[in-house]
Amino acid sequence: MPDTVIKPQTKAKPKVERPKLYKVILVNDDYTPREFVVRVLKAEFRMGEEQAAKVMLTAHQRGVCVVAVFTRDIAETKATRATDAGRAKGYPLLFTIEPEE
Repeated sequence: MPDTVIKPQTKAKPKVERPKLYKVILVNDDYTPREFVVRVLKAEFRMGEEQAAKVMLTAHQRGVCVVAVFTRDIAETKATRATDAGRAKGYPLLFTIEPEE
């Protein structure tokens, strides 16, 4: 009786590509009250008071500020909800997304 050698089968794992990430960007405007922007940042992006104030000020001074980075679905949802919160109060508050390089 010959000895049978059983080799373990190795399965090639398919390479799972990481999903592309998208930046959520706060666009400054001259009409939305700063306190409201801070409130939206805290509510939608779960920021603390201090961080939300820094993001709002950066957007105010530079025109735009990256708020956070997410997968596309989450970035789109958060940007839309944050923009809609401003629209609901009659403000031109705008959040956009763009792919991260």
